[in-house]
Amino acid sequence: MNLLKQASWIFALSALLAGSVSAQPASDAPLPEAWFAISETGPWVVRIAFDARQTADDLYQRIDVWQIRHDEGVLEALVSADEAQQLRGEGFVLAVAEEKTRTLARLGIPLPDQGGGIPGFPCYRTVEETYATAEAIVAANPGLATWTDVGDSWEKLQDPNNGWDIFVLELTQSTVPGPKPVFFANFAIHSREYTTAELGTRFAEYLVDNYDVDPDITWLLDHHEVHLMLQSNPDGRKQAESGLFWRKNANNNYCSNTNDRGADLNRNFDFEWNCCGGSSGSQCNQTYRGPSAASEPEIQVLQNYVRSIFPDQRGPGLNDPAPADATGVAIDVHASGELVLWSWGFTFDPPPNGTALRTFGRKLAFFNDHTPLSVRELTNADGGSSDFYYGELGVAGMGYELGTQFFESCTFFENNILQVNIDSLVYGAKVARTPYLTPAGPEAFDATAPTDPVSPGELVLLTATLDDTRFNNSNGTEPTETITIAEAFVDVPPWDDSAIPLAMIASDGTFDEGVEQVETMLDTTGLSGGRHMLYVRGTDSAGNQGVVAAAFLTIDSGSIFADGFESGNTSAWSAR
Repeated sequence: MNLLKQASWIFALSALLAGSVSAQPASDAPLPEAWFAISETGPWVVRIAFDARQTADDLYQRIDVWQIRHDEGVLEALVSADEAQQLRGEGFVLAVAEEKTRTLARLGIPLPDQGGGIPGFPCYRTVEETYATAEAIVAANPGLATWTDVGDSWEKLQDPNNGWDIFVLELTQSTVPGPKPVFFANFAIHSREYTTAELGTRFAEYLVDNYDVDPDITWLLDHHEVHLMLQSNPDGRKQAESGLFWRKNANNNYCSNTNDRGADLNRNFDFEWNCCGGSSGSQCNQTYRGPSAASEPEIQVLQNYVRSIFPDQRGPGLNDPAPADATGVAIDVHASGELVLWSWGFTFDPPPNGTALRTFGRKLAFFNDHTPLSVRELTNADGGSSDFYYGELGVAGMGYELGTQFFESCTFFENNILQVNIDSLVYGAKVARTPYLTPAGPEAFDATAPTDPVSPGELVLLTATLDDTRFNNSNGTEPTETITIAEAFVDVPPWDDSAIPLAMIASDGTFDEGVEQVETMLDTTGLSGGRHMLYVRGTDSAGNQGVVAAAFLTIDSGSIFADGFESGNTSAWSAR
């Protein structure tokens, strides 16, 4: 085997086995006053050089692979002493990832005086704390949030006094009638991936905190539904919170009475389950697919819920496309690898809506700076979530791989993962009405109007930015177009049949670039007192219409209207 050499980080594993590796504190260690030696008996997180994609695929099914870098020819995995010895005997070159290996020794140990959170990682809420936060969100926002028990975990089914209910937090303004497009995201299906459930919980807090404050979040929750399954695998998560490297659910029928028991829930979906060598049939393997498709209660709950909120928009054939105007977005949030992923996972052949999925993925990856690629470009995986979302229902299914490790430090999470991924999720929710169309169009953002109340009849300046180029092109280049049209809408969003578009102009006088500052002077004659919503939308030369941006405009309610116009009547408006 012609193995790649990675001289900058490779050192002999035998030195570790001989006890010659010194223990040094990590710079962002969760325990700043202490550090932990690397065990001489394992397990270790190691980097393994490989020379072919098939080699990486084969290793993925044999050992506990944590991350794959095809561009470097290196993967990271958790290995025991026996596994390390066997791999070295096969000619693989292994190097210990020292900081990540030391992190393993910290798991399950709380910080001094730590109050809440996972032991050693106070920024990550436990299952109980996640549920309590969701309940508090509903209590504080009864017209905006609901918290629904949608089923039981494996342990709960065995013993009603043990295990967990699985809940969904739904966010939408209930006073605005539907139907509304749906955005769904599930978190922590792989229980040891600490960052995921916390990102979902912070995302929910961000949405409710900014509703009625940020106009873009306001229209999003007025006209869309956001459904969040914050803990998809609570049984497994409790195992991971105790300091175990737990990935699967806790089903004790497989690899019984060991810390490797359970099934990999992200290989258990019933679309193309066990079709193509992308999962394991060995019960103790970390990618064990379960004995049959959707055998696990957690996946039954998840699939049933998703089928209840999304229509089936795709034919039964593998090459049947969803219609271009199909609705709905579903995202499965994982760690780690800094990736945005889409279908398929079991074949390199692109799905029938592959071009649109790729465009959407590159747009999501613009915000979090993750690498966009199909699942199969990463590894062979069958029975996975994004393939179910898209293949079963025609929904735009995506996957995130957050950050650089499962047990991410709070410092890195807060500074490098949190806000950029909230921004990415917000964008994903905004395009849920038509995810195969909207991401190709110019995104509108930074819409601005006067922040102080204005008198009726006053001319006001509305400005925004339209950008057709905001894609992550780290894995191929997304085509972009010149912006040709900018429009404003008052109170009625542009997707409503009664919306009346008002033309905007390019601030530099000509629509001739992929990025344009746009503006218009709006006459407020006829608007009633109070707050109004202004929407801005752009169209490019290919006819693609992008996501809208919004601004609040308040008319002085102390003024007297002689014409009697009601709020929302845009017939009295003009653009000058």
